[in-house]
Amino acid sequence: MPLSLSTQSLQLYVTTSFSLKPSISELKPKQPWVSLRFSMKPIHRIVCVSTRPKKRLTMKSDKSEANELVRTLLRNFSDEKPLVSTLNKYVKLIRTEHCFILFEELGKRDKWLQCLEVFRWMQKQRWYIADNGVYSKLISVMGKKGQIRMAMWLFSEMRNSGCRPDTSVYNALITAHLHSRDKSKALDKALGYFEKMKVIERCKPNVVTYNILLRGFALARNVDKVNALFKDLEESIISPDIYTYNGVMDAYGKNGMIREMESVLSRMKSNQCKPNIITFNLLIDAYGKRQAFDKMEQVFKSLSRSKEKPTLPTFNSMILSYGKARLRDKAESVFKKLTERGYTPSYITYESIITTYGLCDCVSRAREIFDEMMESGKEMQVSTLNAMLDVYCRNGLPSEADLLLEYACDNGLLPDASTYKLLYKAYTKANMKELLSKLLKHMDKDGIVPNKKFFLEALGAFGSLQGRPESNDSSTGSSIRQIESEKT
Repeated sequence: MPLSLSTQSLQLYVTTSFSLKPSISELKPKQPWVSLRFSMKPIHRIVCVSTRPKKRLTMKSDKSEANELVRTLLRNFSDEKPLVSTLNKYVKLIRTEHCFILFEELGKRDKWLQCLEVFRWMQKQRWYIADNGVYSKLISVMGKKGQIRMAMWLFSEMRNSGCRPDTSVYNALITAHLHSRDKSKALDKALGYFEKMKVIERCKPNVVTYNILLRGFALARNVDKVNALFKDLEESIISPDIYTYNGVMDAYGKNGMIREMESVLSRMKSNQCKPNIITFNLLIDAYGKRQAFDKMEQVFKSLSRSKEKPTLPTFNSMILSYGKARLRDKAESVFKKLTERGYTPSYITYESIITTYGLCDCVSRAREIFDEMMESGKEMQVSTLNAMLDVYCRNGLPSEADLLLEYACDNGLLPDASTYKLLYKAYTKANMKELLSKLLKHMDKDGIVPNKKFFLEALGAFGSLQGRPESNDSSTGSSIRQIESEKT
């Protein structure tokens, strides 16, 4: 079988070697007293040497080892055992890269105070060097958790430690402000930092800076500012990337601003920027929410013809959009298409189809799906329980919802605050005082004590405090007494 060799992967080298073996003619001495002479004739050989770079396995193994150490640390963290003692136990192994992963994981678990403990511990280690990257990461974590004051303190702490802010730090700070509740004030602050960055050489805005601001103003429905930022971006040396366009289109789509979203899509195409799977998914989601199903289906056809492949979120979004429009057959068709193409439905897929059946008055079919999931032995999510409870509540079956809650608890699927909020609202609307009392006892048993915010969110749709059962029912338990004491 012929062997084809790529000129890119192989190079030819000519090497010269000398043979120490005597030739046949030279083995016969011309004179008896003459010693044998050995041939020194060079022999040329062709050697094939691969120039393909060797795979770097060390980087992957180092990363997996770092993640494994962090998982070990997290398993050892507890309320009883101080965080610092666990860090001290592994002090010889922990370095900056491990702390970065710790910040990320603790942030995901809403343990931002522990992030600060890790940071303080880091500062006491001999290997610690004050670095912008550490502060940038911490500011980002604090911002995501809405801890704006803490983010500002870290920024001040960084400058006091001798570090000079750079573009990444300002980007993290802008993002942190945009997580605050007062969006108008936050955007003004963000623009202030943006203008400041322009005049500092080491802090010049990059494409990430523009992406953050463009998405922020698009979410705030400020079309004029989005257009102004695009113009500013085009006049600079920075080129917008796919994340620029996706971020703005997604923000417009979430606001139902389809015309503006399509305008950005046209801009993207004119700049020869090819869409990726995120682009297709956000367009499908936006059109689906507006029930522009012709356009949604056209985007899906374009996706199927492109080099990109549909993902589970593609199908999940379409199922839910059809479900909300009460187009049961179309939703079922998408679910069937998903399985035929070899995709494994996720819990979000099942929640979407359960919600669809609930909206289409097919409560028994929704319960069949839920029971199949419970019996499958797969790990169940609280959100799936909430989806099924919502189906019962939407269809005026609060007693069935109560039975399902008992069934879930008996089978190890424990509710959370969102479950209780959903049921409290439904039971109140149905004026089911007995179920309300039972629900509040459940909450007391699980250690969930509702505050004012819980009740305001649960009853927000009613707009009035009148008719709340806690005002005239003494059997609602210690949870309501807690609320009354807070009011005074």
